[in-house]
Amino acid sequence: MPVLQPKGGAALRPSPPGEAAPDRVVETLAGGTPAELRTGLVRLLGEDRVRTSLTDLVAYASDASPYRFVPQAVVVPRSVQDVVRLLGFARSERRHLVFRAAGTSLNGQAQGEDVLVDVRRHFTGVEVEADGDLVRVLPGTVLARVNAALARHGRVLGPDPASASAATVGGVLANNASGMTAGTARDSYRTVASLTVVLPSGTVVDTADPDADAALAADEPDIYQGLLDLRDEIEGDAELTARIRAKFAVKNTNGYRLDAFLDADSPVQILRGLMIGSEGTLGFVAEAVYRTLPLLPAASAGLLFFPSLPAAAAAVPHFAQAGAEAVELMDGNVLRAATAVPGVPKEWARLPESCAALLVEFRAADDTQLAAYERAAGHVCADLGLVPPVPAGEGYGGFTRDRERIAALWRARTAFVTAVGGARPSGTTLVTEDFAVPPARLAEACEELLALQRRHGFDAAVAGHAAHGNLHFLLTFDASRPEDVERYGAFMADFCRTVTERFDGSLKAEHGTGRNIAPFLEQEWGPAATALMWRVKALLDPQGVLAPHVVLDRDPRGHLRGLKTIPAIEPVADACIECGFCEPVCPSRDLTTTPRQRIVLRREMLRQGAGSAVLGALLDGYGYAAVDTCAGDSGCKLACPVGIDTGALMKAFRHARHGRAQERAAASAARHWRAGERTARGAVAAAGAVRDRVGDRPLTAATSLARRAAGRELVPEWLPEIPGAAPGALPRTARDGATAVYYPACVNRIFGPADEGAGWLPRALVTVSARAGLPVWIPPDVTGTCCATIWHSKGYAAGSALMANRAVEHAWAWTGGGRLPVVVDATSCTLGLAREIVPHLTEANRELHRELTFLDSTVWAAEHVLPRLTVTAPLDSAVLHPTCSAQHLGAPVPALAAVAAALAREVVTPDDAGCCGFAGDRGMLHEELTAAATRPEADEVAARPYGAYLCANRMCEVGMARATGEPYESVILALERATR
Repeated sequence: MPVLQPKGGAALRPSPPGEAAPDRVVETLAGGTPAELRTGLVRLLGEDRVRTSLTDLVAYASDASPYRFVPQAVVVPRSVQDVVRLLGFARSERRHLVFRAAGTSLNGQAQGEDVLVDVRRHFTGVEVEADGDLVRVLPGTVLARVNAALARHGRVLGPDPASASAATVGGVLANNASGMTAGTARDSYRTVASLTVVLPSGTVVDTADPDADAALAADEPDIYQGLLDLRDEIEGDAELTARIRAKFAVKNTNGYRLDAFLDADSPVQILRGLMIGSEGTLGFVAEAVYRTLPLLPAASAGLLFFPSLPAAAAAVPHFAQAGAEAVELMDGNVLRAATAVPGVPKEWARLPESCAALLVEFRAADDTQLAAYERAAGHVCADLGLVPPVPAGEGYGGFTRDRERIAALWRARTAFVTAVGGARPSGTTLVTEDFAVPPARLAEACEELLALQRRHGFDAAVAGHAAHGNLHFLLTFDASRPEDVERYGAFMADFCRTVTERFDGSLKAEHGTGRNIAPFLEQEWGPAATALMWRVKALLDPQGVLAPHVVLDRDPRGHLRGLKTIPAIEPVADACIECGFCEPVCPSRDLTTTPRQRIVLRREMLRQGAGSAVLGALLDGYGYAAVDTCAGDSGCKLACPVGIDTGALMKAFRHARHGRAQERAAASAARHWRAGERTARGAVAAAGAVRDRVGDRPLTAATSLARRAAGRELVPEWLPEIPGAAPGALPRTARDGATAVYYPACVNRIFGPADEGAGWLPRALVTVSARAGLPVWIPPDVTGTCCATIWHSKGYAAGSALMANRAVEHAWAWTGGGRLPVVVDATSCTLGLAREIVPHLTEANRELHRELTFLDSTVWAAEHVLPRLTVTAPLDSAVLHPTCSAQHLGAPVPALAAVAAALAREVVTPDDAGCCGFAGDRGMLHEELTAAATRPEADEVAARPYGAYLCANRMCEVGMARATGEPYESVILALERATR
């Protein structure tokens, strides 16, 4: 549903048009899913669970891997029974299914060419059991969300991949992903207690059920007996048994877990082991129960520098023996490349290529145990011949317990992907590889890998989980150039030969087999073990309906098929590596598209030549699916490893869709904002009068009619939660003796109390500040000024510039040239005034802006007001909604928590708290966006009552009130009441 797009989307049409790429979506898919398949799936599951538009198909065609396959249809099942029906459909219609959750897998495991099954959206949930010793999880649940629930019990999951903020439990289990510390002892294979599995036949097996084996024997006699026969065959072959044990002595995710036949004592337990690391090729894991581990709160870490890779590698076992939780290796090339990332010491650029560093971290239950580890580490360091740290400072060349310093060290460790991904040449694909060798041969493997990279013309660098012999490297190449694809293929052939023949290592240590290693499976495992894996697949999935080519592939060039081209798009988003880290924080993720998908769709437009029907169909869908339903909160920028702000791109597209008349109208509104503000307040007052007499229904009907006539992007929808009008005058204050300038946001100048019994925020902030002996002053000419968010969020450039410069010039005068701070009572407006207006300022006003201090009201309250007050009426409990603006600013998040902690005996921030999607007025333009964005948090809040529902942004409070039915309000109002 394109909205306000001149000439049917012409404003978003790429100019100049892209050249037709060899991997472009074909014209036959311009209409979306083929009719026969669409009809069958809708009949099977219902219209609401089937995605068939071209926009949906392309949006799901890419994941974090270098591969791209366009599905024929996307389905979103809501239950296990839906999955059972899908499997029956696939068997009867001879279709293929691929399960996908987060799409963060690095080797194409989450892609398919037929029916793609999205199990992220409806398969989410966490139940902590046995006081945290066990946790029951649905496969679409993000790993970090599980750990947040476990943290309250002092527990944590064993697997700890770097993608924990985005990867789901289903993907972690399917790949047997491990991470920095899990090794072979704490991965899913070792810590999963039980699984609920849906076999390709549709049979559901709960491996924790005492009668599961009897049920499997009755329901699936061939599978039951086949698993026993395979076990007996393996146990009867001493050489094969020894081979399997040796292969899994180091980290290995290549192929199926054949050691399940040696570790389990029944067919159901064999099945449990086989499912882990099977990458969705043997069945669907509908639920997993994990045994958890103690969460060790005390930490000490240090970055230690060595003259060479061999010297660093030689030190690894000593730190492991001393009890280190993690030992991470970075060679000199990694250290130097990382300097492109903000926060990484620039001095590393001068380090010699031959040097290396180890990031070593110890974790303990308490400070006493941690001190013992530190003493042991000190003894190790004394004998290592470390080189002087670069730069000198806490945590460099020694150990630190400072949490911020430790976090900075880890950011430096992960900066390599950020640096290479962000700085790679436009148009190139990023490949992230990992492998493992016996830890004793770590240095030799590093040197050989670096030589291989140079020999094939790739930038040479290596990093990894050194204690486990697990190394990582990155490659970039242009998949649109056949010679580059062949170069990549030649490298992979040499690499696989080297790892298997020289080191007898694992071609995949923690990333799963995937499409790029499946053709090399036999090269690592040999013909006998590989044949067994094919027999396992045939036993459990005899019709081959699940994930072809993902683990087993007889095509020797299968890893070169489907490599995605990366056409250049707008510079703000061109560096996107399609990792998907942005998706869990995106408000529209369950409604339309995510930041990654917005970029993926844009890239497909550039793959299409001029006049393409596919391009036309994509443009028709992009307006609503990408531009209009983007909240523009830029939370994606915080989550993105290369710092891409997709919200900024969508705002630029909104600007591109404006005609000159619209830009002039917006600028005029900014110029006459004093009158506009008065008009808005009058309209709210009039609406309130109507509501008081006849209720909300006439207002809803009137705005619905206006929206149909003028467009959803122009006329907001009336919501019952919209508060009444603000009083006609702001509270009286004096400039003399003021300790700060108080800037009431225009939203708080237009809207008044939420109901008759509630307070008005400007009055409450003035009152509580005076009570603390810190009087504030509201300038009389504050009316008519604004943080400019209203304009720049909609892409109105002239209006943004006019209002931004007016705000700074006024603030300069109000504060006496920056002498006083400016306290702002809406966090989004604090962000707007402190940061977002800067690009719209003249150079002279940027100089003034540098001298101004903008304080969010939460920070003002926590750091200045609260210490001078006594809480006389504490609350029993409070639940918080930290806003996305607070996340960007940083300080308001702990400030909100600190004020709430002073007011209430119990303070809860929901694990599912996120951007509400209201985004100023976008929640009134697209109410469905806020409904989708708030659903997980609202469900969590509804689980119990609270004494107060606290926030620090008026429109977010409206959005949360609509989502939960609870009276969200500013924490400043609660503070004023509690300190009377």
